[in-house]
Amino acid sequence: MKRIQISDKTMKQGLSLSFSERLELARLIDRLGVDYIELEGIRGDSRTDALAVKAIASTVSGAGIALPIDLCDPESPKRAMAALAEAPRARLQVVAPTTAAQIEYLCRKKPDAMIDAVEAAVKACRALTPDVELVCEDATRADPAYLCEMISRGARAGAATVTVVDTAGVMLPDELPEFLSKLRLRVPELTVGFSSANTLSLADASAVKAIALGAEQITGAAYPIDTVSLLGIGRVLSARGDALGVESRLCRTSLAELCEKISSLGSKKPSDGLSLSPSASVPSDEYLTASDGEGAISAAAKRLGYELSAEDLPRVTAAFFEIASKKERVSLRELDAIVASNAMQVPPTYRLDNYLITSGNAVSATAHIKLTRGGEVIEGVHMGDGSIDAAFRTIEKLTGRHFELDDFRLRAVTEGREAMAETLVKLRSGSRVYSGTGISTDVVGAGIVAYLAALNKIVYEEDEG
Repeated sequence: MKRIQISDKTMKQGLSLSFSERLELARLIDRLGVDYIELEGIRGDSRTDALAVKAIASTVSGAGIALPIDLCDPESPKRAMAALAEAPRARLQVVAPTTAAQIEYLCRKKPDAMIDAVEAAVKACRALTPDVELVCEDATRADPAYLCEMISRGARAGAATVTVVDTAGVMLPDELPEFLSKLRLRVPELTVGFSSANTLSLADASAVKAIALGAEQITGAAYPIDTVSLLGIGRVLSARGDALGVESRLCRTSLAELCEKISSLGSKKPSDGLSLSPSASVPSDEYLTASDGEGAISAAAKRLGYELSAEDLPRVTAAFFEIASKKERVSLRELDAIVASNAMQVPPTYRLDNYLITSGNAVSATAHIKLTRGGEVIEGVHMGDGSIDAAFRTIEKLTGRHFELDDFRLRAVTEGREAMAETLVKLRSGSRVYSGTGISTDVVGAGIVAYLAALNKIVYEEDEG
């Protein structure tokens, strides 16, 4: 029985989700049993994008992470691999258009120069990892000789997998045998993958036909978008996999339930909390000005989830006016950061001594954390769905306190190879939200510091009460 690989590209769709929701989405897709979760690439030297990839890579435990590189940037493969350091498996994708119009329009290159660029990019990726995938966009409408030449050059350069994409979604299933047989003759040693748009509502049928013709990988999505449906493919493999002579890692028992959760999560309105994506955060088109008083500031903070005390409000107001004196408008996103940084600064009940995180493709993520409270050392170990989840669960175990994680935000605050990560954590206790911030070159370390800062505010208020 031959096993085919399943690659999910739900997270490439730019869904309007907060950062914590993106992590939850990655966990759900991981639980599907897919072989790879595809992410959006890192834009240039964006530290925010790189930190987001790192956090997601450390969250999943079974699936590999596939990350596209920038064909025109020779440093892109190195940045991508650095971001994938904690992934169970790291795959680099070289995505290339194959029709003359797309090559000219999207890449400003001539067809021959496009093949040279693909070959160079695959070589650069292959020097960093053996798992390199060449993704040929619009392959079904490309000149056959040109497509075969690109794939042959990519294979010689080190690509282990080539995925041909029917971007237009207009190739009929009965037309696939001739198309795929030509590729097999040119590159018999490659793992051949297939994906298709669902323009004619034939994407699933075409994917099943490709499997019957020997394709070893199918790329689709658990979220209902214009592509191959993983729910549909999973059902076919479950019912007729024996007849096709194939099997997959897809979870049969809870596939429908997980896909429903993924669809529900992806379709929900953006949360009101902090997020990585500006479109999924607090309202970006609303703002305050220097003419607004304490009442307006307090009301805006309440909309963000904060109940400012009599001690907090003057500190937040003073910090707000310091910013407002230098700019015409202060957005609600900026007010959120002001509140998180200035409200309720308290003496720390729990202090971080040290921590050790263990993760990998063969072990569950485990956090060993040592805290001090009033001179007493307490330490413990706990596992979780990724490094950050394991760390937060360990703190809950040590302190004996569990609070709802209202939101989690990660952003880069410095540039360069040793970029500093700032993490904002919101914990909800009853009807109130408490925030904490942490800064470190380590994503997990920044998260632990931020979580403890929010926790200490809750403990302080409880003790004072």
